[in-house]
Amino acid sequence: MVKAIQALRGVRLLVATGVIAELGDLTRFDHPRKLMSYLGLVPSEHSSGGKRHLGAITKCGNSRARRLLVEGAHSYKHNANISKEMQLRQEELPKEIIDMAWQAQLRLCRRYNRLMHKGKHRNVVVTAIAREMIAYIWAISREVVLPVVDVKLRLARMPA
Repeated sequence: MVKAIQALRGVRLLVATGVIAELGDLTRFDHPRKLMSYLGLVPSEHSSGGKRHLGAITKCGNSRARRLLVEGAHSYKHNANISKEMQLRQEELPKEIIDMAWQAQLRLCRRYNRLMHKGKHRNVVVTAIAREMIAYIWAISREVVLPVVDVKLRLARMPA
């Protein structure tokens, strides 16, 4: 799992290990929004009647994992590319995970630049990128864990 999520930009060994250690099994979350909420990366809401006011992020949940994600999100200010170091990290990974990481890099770099050009504060932009990063990490965890579960089910069904 740690090796697989290192395919993403901004996620090296320290961030990958820290996030997995703090969050455990990511497949326990049905949807990435639940994971974002668990980390406190969703906006707070004050609603009454027809009014709806979205505020700052809730910051409830695991602050260590949230901090690691925000640190990793800073790397998306640079243009999308695959460095030699990232190629080495992606060497033995399945093509689906590498493609997912590339799509994440394209989307998050583009989103970072778009939000900065809108005049958003850099901390707000980086937090938004961190929120989407955890969604990609969740998706990669599903790719890694589901094949392992399928193999275990097949082995359990085999006659002795």
